[in-house]
Amino acid sequence: MATQITNYQCPACTGPLHFSSASGKLECEYCDKVFEVAAIEELYAEKDRLAAEAQSEADYTMEPELWSDEEAANMRAYSCPSCGAELICDHTTAATSCPYCNNPTIVPGQFADKLKPDFVIPFRLDKEAAKKALRHHYKGKKLLPKSFLTENHIEEIKGIYVPFWLFNGESHANISYRGTVVHSRRVRNEMVTTTDHFHIVREGKVAFQRVPADASTKMPDAHMDAIEPYDYADLAPFSTAYLPGYMADKYDVEADDCVERVDKRMRSSTESALASTVGAYATLVTESSNINIKKGDVKYALLPVWMMNTKWKGKDFLFAMNGQTGRLIGDLPVDWSRFWAWFGGISLPLMAIMAILMFFVIGR
Repeated sequence: MATQITNYQCPACTGPLHFSSASGKLECEYCDKVFEVAAIEELYAEKDRLAAEAQSEADYTMEPELWSDEEAANMRAYSCPSCGAELICDHTTAATSCPYCNNPTIVPGQFADKLKPDFVIPFRLDKEAAKKALRHHYKGKKLLPKSFLTENHIEEIKGIYVPFWLFNGESHANISYRGTVVHSRRVRNEMVTTTDHFHIVREGKVAFQRVPADASTKMPDAHMDAIEPYDYADLAPFSTAYLPGYMADKYDVEADDCVERVDKRMRSSTESALASTVGAYATLVTESSNINIKKGDVKYALLPVWMMNTKWKGKDFLFAMNGQTGRLIGDLPVDWSRFWAWFGGISLPLMAIMAILMFFVIGR
């Protein structure tokens, strides 16, 4: 892991360098020169990254690495007195409001040693792309109040690296099913139906790489799941060079506390994978399922998320967008008058059709 400071300076003019999500490179705001992240890091001292990871069937394994004293000295911690969010960034980033609750009083404090991330996926989409995605999110929502489109304003938009645990593992499964196949044929004037019953057994193993679990309580798990997946082809060894201009949420959920949720996802994926090999049956019922998870290692990663706070009629609305792929999630208000008008437009004709059908049936 490279040992470096966060205040990277331009080799040409010594001006500050900032990471650009558009180019994926470090850019100087004074002389406009552009540099590869790796090239700038080579100007600073480097050290080797731990590569060998111990494997254990009993527990997921980690080999934690802490921030160096030099790195920690150039980091800042911000806490929100309203929702308790803790965020970190380099010392050049100014924090004016909380990206989660939009509280304007963010209190800076001294950065304390925490587990250092292993990986990061850099922001690929910039702030303007996030705004455009939000406008596109409004389109086609027939029950959205019309005034929301014109009166809803973005109060705050921030790019945040959200902490995730990435779990490796392997499942070993033995699942049995009861399936049926139905045949129908006409014998003289009668339709004869035959149902064949089958006992199906599937056994196999599924390897899992980097199953994500967000390590922040500020965002609901459902929201973080909704903006997945991330393209791990962009996963890079962590460098503080990616932080300037963004914040990074401190993890407040330990990896051990995510194990149950991750194991559940692995089991569900294993069941789906084996069921997909069964074939076509009229009905398919699981009789027994035995799935064992061989736990591998866990990595700590920061993944990019744009957080947008909007306000409409005194109410706050929070939206989250995948800073790499552009997938967006957020709650929208409902115009109930339009809902009931839509509901009535559908239900009344259906009721009329049902009444006509019943009239003819009873009439017979």
